[in-house]
Amino acid sequence: MPVKTVFKTSIEHISILDENGKFDEKLGKGLIPDKDLVKLYEHMVTCRHFDEVAFKLQRSGRMGTYPENRGQEATSLGAAYALRKTDWLVPCYRENAGLYWHGLPMEFVLLHWMGDERGNQIPDDVKMTPLAIPIGTQMLHATGLAWAAKYRGEDTIACTFFGDGASSEGDFHEAANFAANLDIPVIFFCQNNGWAISVPTKTQCSAPTLAQRGIAFGMDCIQIDGNDIFAVVKVVREAAERARKHKRPTFIEALTYRLGDHTTADDSRRYRDEAEVEVWIQRDPMIRLRKYMTDRKLWDDQKQKVAEENAKREVSATVKRAEEIADPEIKGFFDAMYAELPEELKRQRDTMRTSSIGQDPNQIESPLHAH
Repeated sequence: MPVKTVFKTSIEHISILDENGKFDEKLGKGLIPDKDLVKLYEHMVTCRHFDEVAFKLQRSGRMGTYPENRGQEATSLGAAYALRKTDWLVPCYRENAGLYWHGLPMEFVLLHWMGDERGNQIPDDVKMTPLAIPIGTQMLHATGLAWAAKYRGEDTIACTFFGDGASSEGDFHEAANFAANLDIPVIFFCQNNGWAISVPTKTQCSAPTLAQRGIAFGMDCIQIDGNDIFAVVKVVREAAERARKHKRPTFIEALTYRLGDHTTADDSRRYRDEAEVEVWIQRDPMIRLRKYMTDRKLWDDQKQKVAEENAKREVSATVKRAEEIADPEIKGFFDAMYAELPEELKRQRDTMRTSSIGQDPNQIESPLHAH
């Protein structure tokens, strides 16, 4: 039998606004209205300041740990802007900008990292799941949510965020295989920031792109400049339309970079070259967007000053709400487990003993706020 090619494909890379401020008018014209662009940039300013304050909260012992989002704001924010409020965002832990744009109150993230589970009690009107700390598990949840929406005949999709390291997890392959084989409307958004904690992407993946990992499952796959919010918006909109009309999943690889450590428990100076970091600082999504807006008379130094002042006020109020939240009822951990508490657990709750005999359990100081 003669040799014949049974499959051939290619991966496109999309960039609209590069780090030098060059804008592709053909691809980007009309993509984001000017007024929305200003709001998106102001949102980035607030989220960048939130990052700085959260870092200080951890260093001062007021929060357990924290993963900086600095440098990756355009990925989740661009996706949240392109999607509908009725769509599911299924994050890992570096998507603050997108989660806040989607409607999550800012203090919820602080509560999460302070160890207060109320930070994971997502408001009913916000379509997102709690932050996922185990690597890769959230992709399965996103696939399930999107499948449920399809089953019910709802015009809802799910977008899940994960890193380059998570694309090597078995959970990713299971979720991707399930989504592609059953025509499930889910977007797999891989934020390739070059490092799976201290392991470089080139070490944990021998393929030239991570985007091509979706090809084996029959997905549409694309790579984008993840620090270019225009490219993110364009590609996520197209993926969302594909998901709604054809119930097909898409794999998006967004090339980006975390400018800080993996978390406050990490020291990236031990494994990253400072010269590499300096290169990516010049590719900061905020720097290029501000330059673009300034060149088009949409932004100036005075507006920057006002935005920074507003960010300080908003983040300060957020910290106050998180730190001054009332102590939870100790009995609450029973009631939060089930929609209808089993009789056995009701008895345990009602007869619970504490170290302070005779004292009402709800009057005992919560360990979450003990000094």
